Amino acid sequence: MKAKQIRFFSPDENSEAKKKDEKPVVKTSPVTGYISSTGKLVFPSKSIAQLGLDPTNNQFKVGTQDGKRKIKSLYLIPGSEGEEQTFELVQGAKSYAISLPFILQKGGIDFAETKYNFLVKPFDYEDGVTGYELKLTNENPKPEYTGKPRGRKKLSTSAE
Repeated sequence: MKAKQIRFFSPDENSEAKKKDEKPVVKTSPVTGYISSTGKLVFPSKSIAQLGLDPTNNQFKVGTQDGKRKIKSLYLIPGSEGEEQTFELVQGAKSYAISLPFILQKGGIDFAETKYNFLVKPFDYEDGVTGYELKLTNENPKPEYTGKPRGRKKLSTSAE
């Protein structure tokens, strides 16, 4: 005879159900930004506050995944002022921006014609440094496929 899985009750389960103190779930809105028509990565002040970035330390290394032709994600790693290969986070009226027009064009992003948004997700970079992944999303829908139809031909219902 096989041993069956048995779930045992506790004395607490035999008493009236106690209401558990549920902590209110705080929904955090996703941290977003966009690419301007001049090729700048724009972070609204609200996004900078949500990420906890220090606007006085305004140097970032910018990169993308190695070996990819088209840019789908950008990576920002905080750098120091003396470091080379860093880009400056410049304060605007209600936002902060990093100017990258030529890098974005080489990466296949047509920011002049299309509006791009991005979601910012923090990730752990080496030596306890927190980096930020900017996942790009295109606002325009993909154009409808107008090429030659593939696959088996559909049978016509009216055979004459």
